Amino acid sequence: MTAPSKPTSTRRGADAEIIVVGGGHNGLICAAYLARAGFDTLLVEARSSVGGCASTEEVFGARVNICHCDHTLVRAMPVIDELELTGHGLHYLEADAGSINVFHDGSEPWVHFHEVDRTLDSLGSVYPADVDGYRRYVADAMPVAQLAIDMARTIPSSPRMMSSLAGRRGAGARRLLEWSRRSAASVMSDYFTHWQTWMPAMGAGPTVWGVSPTVPGTGLAAAIYASRHLVKTGRPQGGSGALTDAVRASFEAAGGRVVCESRVERLLLQDGAVVGVRLTSGDEFRSATVVAACDPQRVFVDWIDEAPPAARKIVTNWRNREVHDGYESKIDAVLDGVPRPIYADQVERHVPGIDFGAPTTVVSPTPEGLEEAHRLRARGLVAPDPTMLVNMPTTLDDTMKDPTGRHVLSLEVLFTPYAHPDGWATSDEPDRWLDVWASLMEPGARELVHDWRAMTPEVYEREFSMYRGHTPAFAGSPLATLVGRTPELTRYRTPLDGLYLSGAATYPGAGIFGASGRNAAAIVTADLRGSVRRRVAPARRQLKRLAPVRAKG
Repeated sequence: MTAPSKPTSTRRGADAEIIVVGGGHNGLICAAYLARAGFDTLLVEARSSVGGCASTEEVFGARVNICHCDHTLVRAMPVIDELELTGHGLHYLEADAGSINVFHDGSEPWVHFHEVDRTLDSLGSVYPADVDGYRRYVADAMPVAQLAIDMARTIPSSPRMMSSLAGRRGAGARRLLEWSRRSAASVMSDYFTHWQTWMPAMGAGPTVWGVSPTVPGTGLAAAIYASRHLVKTGRPQGGSGALTDAVRASFEAAGGRVVCESRVERLLLQDGAVVGVRLTSGDEFRSATVVAACDPQRVFVDWIDEAPPAARKIVTNWRNREVHDGYESKIDAVLDGVPRPIYADQVERHVPGIDFGAPTTVVSPTPEGLEEAHRLRARGLVAPDPTMLVNMPTTLDDTMKDPTGRHVLSLEVLFTPYAHPDGWATSDEPDRWLDVWASLMEPGARELVHDWRAMTPEVYEREFSMYRGHTPAFAGSPLATLVGRTPELTRYRTPLDGLYLSGAATYPGAGIFGASGRNAAAIVTADLRGSVRRRVAPARRQLKRLAPVRAKG
């Protein structure tokens, strides 16, 4: 950990050419690209370590991931090669299966694989009526998923993105735009008869976004299965945090500097332009360029005392936006053994030798049960049969075990409202989730639990600066991205000269992706090098802006 001390200035009046605020994976990726482009870059992180929700930490002597982190889309990005992350210690492990799909109501489970043929074999042994539909789905969804990935790799609004969309009209572009307006449930109903075939995809799509799959605008979640046929899911050896550790190493190898335990509370402004940031400690870091890789609502609501004229509209808009509550929780447990699922025999009949702990098991309610979960969530309550994402990362990765060889259970639960009656501290709910998990195992599973903790929304707020426990995520449509609606999220620039945004709330943030960090770095680089038309202060004005000023308190 880098001590929270002010770095030595590299040019008169400035602590860095660029300050990146927020050390989650997008902030780190953005900072690494900027440092490798030759900019003196300082990354400021509030916690004692970087990585945010993508990090891994020691709990009960074992290594646990902060979030239930399977890595798929980040592996489709050029980030790993461009930042030379393999050379900085990043190595992926892959389970044989992609996911095991089971159901609270006891419906027959089935297994999803990276390989289409193996998925069809598994599905056909349980839900044969949906095999032809899955073939049609793959033919239609694969071009959509590929185009979505290609768009994410391209800077929004660039001619290259437009030409990519226009040039693939017959191979996914029209369907991508059509699906983006529809609901995920309606898209899936075009292909599948049994809800058991499509409901597991909702656990990684609308459900994890906190939205019902029946809501229009969620349709692109229907491409999730296809994306996992294009890109194989993996987990970094040593835990999800091995990714962010490798990015930090790449950043520092390029001369970047990290300052932890330094929480930003204000932007420093002069003449309507950014001149740095002030910390809660009262210290200041000065720079004419700041990238906020964190919740943009908190940036505009909390970090600006008095908005300059150019930013008044955007500040007002963000202050008037709805404030969202968190709705996800996660249990990390250390187990004295590996329990056997009650559905093991059913699965092994068509997938012999499967490792039940390694892939993620998606435990789904019925469609009616999911709608009831949404209604209960509005009342601050948890459904009797919540959507659950379960795995034991130590069955794939020995390095995450505790010194005695105990295993780790990762159990994510949806929905678990922030505004839970009487609060989470005294709630019996987390204990009940372990009981629900144990009910899916053969007798004795609960007795294997050596120790455990619950990460509930208020813990994420307290420990990860996630306001009301909510994880921001970009929710715009592809069309909105192309035309530049909410430009601070889709173009990364703000009306405040020198302030940029990155992170999960900006395009195309969702899960462990990294594209928004890469894209934001490209925009900042282009602006500072003058390769696009942008109001960038001349050198003399920048030096004036960086002269000492008194921060407003």
